[in-house]
Amino acid sequence: MMPISQGILSQPEVPLPWIAYIVHFIAAAFLTNGIPHFVNGVSGRAFRTPFVRMSGSKLSSPEVNVIWGWLNFLIAFLLFANIGPLYIGTPGDTIFVAAGMLVMGVILARIFSSDAR
Repeated sequence: MMPISQGILSQPEVPLPWIAYIVHFIAAAFLTNGIPHFVNGVSGRAFRTPFVRMSGSKLSSPEVNVIWGWLNFLIAFLLFANIGPLYIGTPGDTIFVAAGMLVMGVILARIFSSDAR
């Protein structure tokens, strides 16, 4: 009889192809970008989106922000789910996901802080 550690219940860790790490970095950036839009939208506050230039106003409605945040979450989910499995807890994936969130967080902080001035 095969020990459980070598059977179906335990799969050996296989390194992901490098493209999966890059895609997971991008997915984490989309996830991070969706948070402020979704939170402001469901809180009923107008907030900046990429669509403000088209409408001529400075802020988008809460409804637009909910939809924009949700679309960012959907893109992140599709990237995480369809490009290599996501193994949070393994060094490679964890580092790339954390880096994607950090980089996008800093970019968003700079963009949104310019709105506050």
